[in-house]
This record gives sequence, C-alpha cells and structure tokens, in this order.
Amino acid sequence: MEHLMIDLETMANESFSAIISLAAVEFDINTGQTGKEFYINISLQSCIDLGLIVNADTIMWWMKQTDEARKSLLNGTVHIVDALTSFSGFCNKDYQVWGNSARFDLGILQNAYNKAKLPICWDFKKERCVRTLVSFKPEIKANFKYLGVGHNALADCYNQIAYCHLTWSKINS
Repeated sequence: MEHLMIDLETMANESFSAIISLAAVEFDINTGQTGKEFYINISLQSCIDLGLIVNADTIMWWMKQTDEARKSLLNGTVHIVDALTSFSGFCNKDYQVWGNSARFDLGILQNAYNKAKLPICWDFKKERCVRTLVSFKPEIKANFKYLGVGHNALADCYNQIAYCHLTWSKINS
C-alpha cells in the first residue's frame, strides 16, 4: 500500500509540542482497505527532556476528554527517541504520508525528529493533508459517524482513512 495515515496526540498545539501518542496505518485511498498499523505511547517526561513543550490549555483540554481516551495514553510509554526509532523502522520513503493537517501531525513529528537529531523516515515531497482533501467535500466528514475512542491516535487514523476514502471516491466518480 502506498499511503500512510499518521496521527499524533500531543500536550500542546504548537510546532514543538510534546507527543504522547503516535499511530500510523497503511491504506489504499481508492478502496479504503487498510494494512499494517503502528501505535506507541510516549513518555511525556522524555519529550520535555528533549525540549518539546506542553501548554496549559491543552492539559485542560485533555482533562475534559473521556476517561477511556486519557487512560489509553498511559499504557506502556516509551522514551521519545525509542518511539521515533521504532517508527522509522515501520515507515519508509515510498509512502505518501497523510496528516490532519500536514503541518500539525507531520510538522510536529518532523520537529521531534530534528530535536532527537534523527532523519525523518518519509519523503517530505510526499506529504498529504487530510484537511485539504476534506475541504473539497466537507459534507462527507460532517456526516461521518466516528467509530472507536475519540482522541486515540490509532482510532483517529482509521476514521480519517474512512472519510478520506469516501471523499476521494466522490471526487473521482
């Protein structure tokens, strides 16, 4: 499969945000079929130690999310450098990588790689933006029924794949 949906959960909404969860799922934009998946929770302290940031508004936002969403972030956290290294073993430069938006998920992830002094594992020329695709047929996402735990990076990947596939299909029909 040539597409990879990436989603992050973070503790800020800025370029150098601390990443607390990283997920990715392979998919076929034409069929909506999914392939292998990646999911990892990341130690917040390791992000802070690397120089990534946290902001109070985002902490307050997380406090308002479901118990299930918050608890899913606590299972088996790893150091940010280990998480990035592991993700580099999963991702490759052949993928068209998608983020919601490209500069949020992909930009924050690239900044974490830069802080860790690791090369990014995707080709920046193949970055794709979920929000841009959705903007062509916004009614599809607006009427989409979310499945799974909201604000869980892996569930977000699967939902974004589903409505991107529907949007792509509608545009190309």
